[in-house]
Amino acid sequence: MATEAKLTIGDALGVLRNRPFRRYIIGSAISDTGTWMQVMAQAWVMTTLTSSAFKLGLVQLCSGLPMLALTMVGGAAADRFDKRKILLITQYVQIVIAVSIGLLIWTGHIAIWQVFIFAALLGVSNSFEMPTLSALVPELVGREKIQPAISLDRTVFHGSRMVGFSLAGIAIRIWGMASAFFANAISFVALIIAILSLPPRPKGTAKEEEQRASGIKEGFRYIAKDKPSLAMIMLIAVQSFCIFPIITVMMPLYGKLVLGLGADRVSYLMGSSAIGSIVGSLFLISLPRGKRVPVMMVCATGITSAIIGLSRAPGFYLATALMIINSLCLAMNFALCSTIVQERAPDYLRGRVSGVFMLSFVGMVPFAALGVTELSDLIGMPTALVIAAISYGVITLFILARVRRQCLEPAVCEQQQAEASPPLAATV
Repeated sequence: MATEAKLTIGDALGVLRNRPFRRYIIGSAISDTGTWMQVMAQAWVMTTLTSSAFKLGLVQLCSGLPMLALTMVGGAAADRFDKRKILLITQYVQIVIAVSIGLLIWTGHIAIWQVFIFAALLGVSNSFEMPTLSALVPELVGREKIQPAISLDRTVFHGSRMVGFSLAGIAIRIWGMASAFFANAISFVALIIAILSLPPRPKGTAKEEEQRASGIKEGFRYIAKDKPSLAMIMLIAVQSFCIFPIITVMMPLYGKLVLGLGADRVSYLMGSSAIGSIVGSLFLISLPRGKRVPVMMVCATGITSAIIGLSRAPGFYLATALMIINSLCLAMNFALCSTIVQERAPDYLRGRVSGVFMLSFVGMVPFAALGVTELSDLIGMPTALVIAAISYGVITLFILARVRRQCLEPAVCEQQQAEASPPLAATV
């Protein structure tokens, strides 16, 4: 393997000099803040409609089933069609959903079955938005800047979560739950403006365009042949099955019933987790390739320990500290998995590979949400948290130990690009 160049923080942050990427990041930061406000508000709405963890899991099922069915279709569309048009359509759909839920809450007509329907519609939109956004970032910056670009994208994503959850708690307390949904609808305008300013993808050769139009199966075939990519897909699936239902589905109910917190403190508890996520994402900007897997193994241990500790946390402050540790490790592992998969994916397949990656995430969540929440109703939340954490730790460490060496080796497309690059002297 060729000697790896040392990437400094200054070099990595230079990706922000890319104007299209910078505009995208700004629009994404504003839009994501609104999205997290809605996530928090919807979770709190559900706690006012039911005290059953299982019904909270049903919301995830309604959102996840359309994503399970359509995410690969969205990935194939991202390879074949203009990503900007796909993203604009999804933003318009999500504006309608946010305004509709907000109006139902404002007029006092909100019911659980309506939340289920809107969750399913949002799942359809996300099926096209998520793989398209995932494939868009590498396209904006180029292959050599994928790691810092993904790290910065994740940093903005998690930073907006901290701000969004906190703003949602304040908005709910002052103006009521509907205000968070209206704020989310307005926030989409920033991302729409950014998308409209992005340049179209340069048209490739006839062969490349033919490959972009090939079937969905090509994405699965590529992942099956590339062991490091397959391992990262499996890691995300395990993480989604064991850990994400705890953070995204059960935490509002856990904060309300077990810790005895109100809406504002639950929002602070969930928002504080973004602190660790931001730190973790920034740390990855200059992380060398050779240290990726060891760092992921440390993070897997940290996640397991934090969730076990959370199950025994006596109050708000210790729970907050453990959430920060857990989110730091989760963010690092998720971003590293994404970086490895995106670096190894051929350009013409990136949308479909992103689709497989997102499918491993969203495909597990609805079933995991039902499984973990049902287990929680049967044996109690603290015990369910311990079982999920230990299962995650054992499986993750085993997978990482098996592919540690392969992750150090460049993929075929990386080798081809290196061979095609001109010598330094010729470049000078």
